Formats: sequence, C-alpha cells, structure tokens
Amino acid sequence: MAFLKITIVWLSLVAFTECALLRAAPVALPAAPVAAAVPLATEIDPHPQYAFAYNVQDALTGDSKSQQEIRDGDIVKGSYSVVDADGSLRTVFYTADPINGFNAVVQRGSVPAPIVKPVPVPLPVPARLF
Repeated sequence: MAFLKITIVWLSLVAFTECALLRAAPVALPAAPVAAAVPLATEIDPHPQYAFAYNVQDALTGDSKSQQEIRDGDIVKGSYSVVDADGSLRTVFYTADPINGFNAVVQRGSVPAPIVKPVPVPLPVPARLF
C-alpha cells in the first residue's frame, strides 16, 4: 500500500513539473517585412480576341479528348469532345454572348473503331539436335 502511495505522489510531481514547463512564457517573433504594393495593370482590352485548340489521342492509356474555342469580343464559340466511361463519345457545342447567355448542345455517339494492324505471328524455330 505504501508503494502505491509513493507511486501516486511521484507521478503527481512529474505531471506538475511537465505542466509548469508547458506553461512557459510565449516567445515574441519579429514582424515580417511588408513588401511595397505593386500597381496592378488597369488596361482592359475593349475587344478581346483569342483562339485555341487541342487534341489528345493516347493509345497507351485510351485517353481521347479534344477542344477548340474562339472568342471575338463578347462572343465565345467552341466545342469539346471526350470519351465517357461507358465508351460513348460526348461532344458539346457551346456559344456564349451577352444577349443569349451560355447555350450548349450535347451530342452522344459511338466512338469510331480504331484501325488495328495485324501483328505477324513468329514461326517456331526448330530445335537443333546434337
């Protein structure tokens, strides 16, 4: 019983000491230097124009997708296509302008079958007998 009391007192002292160490005064960190403000470019193109397109056909992974888009002022036209998980080809044609907003037409179809070249089968080589 005395051993239990001594153990409890000893553990209490250790816990008290640990708590006292954890309550140490906070350390003040120096303030980070403030960078000078950089003026932002305020020029706005009154008639923005761009065009881009890309096409991915990866036979190794089966990834097949493409997109093209053209912007002329406030009018954007484009399309994208992707092969969905079920194997169907989804093509979306879209337009956006200030009067009609964003409009999209979705078409679904089958993916054209890839042309597969026949692989020549190697002929067996006769074994030599010695």
